Amino acid sequence: MSITAEINAAATIVEKTLELILPQAEHQPYAQLLDAMRYASFSGGKRLRPYLCLESSKLFGVDPARARRAAAAIELVHCYSLIHDDLPAMDNANLRRGKPTVHRQYDEATAILAGDALQALAFEVLADSKTHDDPFVRCELVSGLAKAAGAHGMCGGQMFDMLASSNAKLDAPAITRLQRMKTGAMIAFACEAGAILGKASQQARTSLYAYANDMGLAYQITDDVLDVTGERKTTGKDAKKDIANDKVTFVTIMGVDQAQAQAKRLSEQAVSHLADFGAGAEGLRATALALLGRKS
Repeated sequence: MSITAEINAAATIVEKTLELILPQAEHQPYAQLLDAMRYASFSGGKRLRPYLCLESSKLFGVDPARARRAAAAIELVHCYSLIHDDLPAMDNANLRRGKPTVHRQYDEATAILAGDALQALAFEVLADSKTHDDPFVRCELVSGLAKAAGAHGMCGGQMFDMLASSNAKLDAPAITRLQRMKTGAMIAFACEAGAILGKASQQARTSLYAYANDMGLAYQITDDVLDVTGERKTTGKDAKKDIANDKVTFVTIMGVDQAQAQAKRLSEQAVSHLADFGAGAEGLRATALALLGRKS
């Protein structure tokens, strides 16, 4: 099975879990909020972060049902972040995954609340004993996700990104830090979550974290390249947003060719961190290398 097929298969599994977790609208007076939550969560997407969680969980023999719940929680936070990222106050995007963004499909207030509710639901899922019977493991999961999503992770990276205009005079190390926070922190937690669930050694967790850091940065650099070279019909979102918003990216600093070369180096470096995991980490290795050829 190709890596694309494996990721798609994992996406189907996680979506079944999301279907059980996400509330149905039915006849609730706040049905629009629940509809918006589901709209954001079932609008497609690669489900890369859940896949990484499932794959890292396999390395340590984690119960698949537990891994699926952790993976679903991570995807809920990711979906919330996309809703807020697309808002007029941030990227002001009209399309996400080839469909109208949540604030376009509904309205801004509904989009904000849907994002808030998805984030809250993610922590509710991780805190549930169905995710793990050991409360210490659940606490580690909650703490890890909070750090990855918070001011020193994804949210801080988003703030950094909003300030990263051409007037900011950011250099490559600053952009690297920005992207490790905005994108890399959640990807790193997705990989580490499997090790937390499996009560793995610190050495194993460190290796997975290093893999995810390099792979996550390669992923974001490829995103920067696609913003310049991709087409809306292929990427499923507005093209050249970074140029329109006057943002500094790896492409504006290095140019397309050097940015692609850097992404390749990082992907190969990511693979090197998996040496101790043997054949069981083949999916993670293939994922890092497959990022280089993605079109969306």
